[in-house]
Amino acid sequence: MTPERLRALCLGFNAAVEEFPFTPETSVFKVLGKVFALSALDARPLKVNLKCDPEQAVRLRAAYEAIVPGWHMNKRHWNTVTVGGPGALPEALVRELVEDSYDLVVAGLPRAERLRLDRA
Repeated sequence: MTPERLRALCLGFNAAVEEFPFTPETSVFKVLGKVFALSALDARPLKVNLKCDPEQAVRLRAAYEAIVPGWHMNKRHWNTVTVGGPGALPEALVRELVEDSYDLVVAGLPRAERLRLDRA
């Protein structure tokens, strides 16, 4: 996966935006103000922090060397995923993990906001 494809994937979700609250190099992807992905898109290898169900996070870390506890994040709920370069995950799995992260964040939004997303 390339940085351009990762950015396009993250921005392809309903109401997703890219912001730079930390540094100009760190893309933070949000839905209605809540973070679902973070990445330094110019870093090599390309990595992204993604929200994950805690039990699933443990299983993924055990199954893939490219998935580790979230760097600078709550390690129970976030994984850092290597998505580019040697040892990276297959693109289909990366897409699934990004979508799962987005869905988890949306599920935690107030009902009125979730409904508003469904109508857009």
